[in-house]
Amino acid sequence: MLLKKLAMAVIFLLFLALFSNSKADRDFDVRQHLSTVTRYGAVKDVVDNSFIPSAIPDGCTPIHLNLVARHGTRSPTKKRMRELEKLASHIKELIKDAKEKKLSLQKVPAWFHKWESPWKGKLKGGELDIKGEEELYQLGISVRERFPDIFNEEYHPDVYPIMTTQVPRASASAVAFGMGLFSGKGSLGPGRHRAFAVTSESRASDTILRFFDCCKTYKDVRKNQEPAFDKLKEPILTEITSSLAKRYEFNFTGQDISSLWFLCKQEATLLDTTDQACSLFSPAEVALLEWMDDLQMFIVKGYGKSLNYRMGVPLLKDVVQSMDEAINTKEGNQVPGSYEKARLRFAHAETVVPFSCLLGLFLEGSDFERIQKEEPLDFPLKPPHKRKWRGSTVAPFAGNNMLVLYSCPANSSSKYFVHVLHNEHPIPMPGCGDTDFCPFQVFKDKIVEPHLKHNYDTLCNPNLDQPPKPESSMLSQPFRWLFGWGSDDGQARGVEL
Repeated sequence: MLLKKLAMAVIFLLFLALFSNSKADRDFDVRQHLSTVTRYGAVKDVVDNSFIPSAIPDGCTPIHLNLVARHGTRSPTKKRMRELEKLASHIKELIKDAKEKKLSLQKVPAWFHKWESPWKGKLKGGELDIKGEEELYQLGISVRERFPDIFNEEYHPDVYPIMTTQVPRASASAVAFGMGLFSGKGSLGPGRHRAFAVTSESRASDTILRFFDCCKTYKDVRKNQEPAFDKLKEPILTEITSSLAKRYEFNFTGQDISSLWFLCKQEATLLDTTDQACSLFSPAEVALLEWMDDLQMFIVKGYGKSLNYRMGVPLLKDVVQSMDEAINTKEGNQVPGSYEKARLRFAHAETVVPFSCLLGLFLEGSDFERIQKEEPLDFPLKPPHKRKWRGSTVAPFAGNNMLVLYSCPANSSSKYFVHVLHNEHPIPMPGCGDTDFCPFQVFKDKIVEPHLKHNYDTLCNPNLDQPPKPESSMLSQPFRWLFGWGSDDGQARGVEL
């Protein structure tokens, strides 16, 4: 009798596990798991529910806003479009070969047989997509409605300067944002739009928004590490290639899987198609591929190497300088309309990610203290473990950081505060006691000041006569511990890329 009860209990537990897994699979939305190729609307409201945002004290009013935003959803680049055309050709060759050898194609997805790349024959790429235009347009409207005290002045380029890089998708994003921000404020067309200025620096000298492109040290390190990045991906791609080859009885290569994952991201983001390339992968496989992309972002753009974010110090200085100027203006009682109220910038993931790191966002546990001590950080945890570092939330298309400067009554603990928002939601800053509303002086002392000891020119353009110091590379470490599927330990300790 006891054995029978135990057997029934085991069966019941197995049923519950299978039921919960199938429900999780049904609830899984691949469009929220595409790393930095994720659309803004899919993840904008994905927040850490354990964090309780600060209540802005009575009497505190916003007096200045800094925005650092990524461009909106874009089309694939010309190089990646050619990759998809090669994928289509290879699939045709595999199907033809299977037919000649009289192999079964019963399990091969039906769409394979006549599939062509949606971008076949397109000559140009990388431009802002219509979905990206809408993302930035709506963001402009949202920002204006949320901060009416800041956007209550007559437009002037000195009051609301809009800056962008010289890359067309970034400048087009700035225009779309401005159209939303100033909609109904002019006299042009039925929407009562108005003209506004968008300025940019030369790519060769833009150390504020394209600091990564002007930094010789960074470009050299990144170029030298490209073969190692490919090696990082190998174990994941090999395992998933084997799984899909067995599942569909099709002779996939690792390159096919890499291209199909890219196709999944493009189809889901640009075409809202999730029942073709994305359906090839299980939710667990998508999670691993997403983590693979997130890990590369961590190493190349994020906390994986301190140079990645320290080279963004010119941008951080520019943000703080604009706040200092706003405070001086407030203290000097200058006439409204004669001073800057918002500084609006539009750039790239390579800008937004390092800037988020400079602010200390998306850190785990004691990571902030380790950064202050210039110690290397652990890799983001591998699925199924939870992690804060996700490309889909750190830098989706149109991803953004806003730093809003508040003036508070004299009886407050501080006269000026910085409110930090990521993708329009308050986010905790470890450097300010895990609050999103930080006294301005504390913000400068604890978060900004430690970074200012690093000089951009010293970091990025070292004396060419001096032999470069060898870097200890996390990519040179053995990979087995990192990619062992059966291991719970998915972190590296004490190494830095």
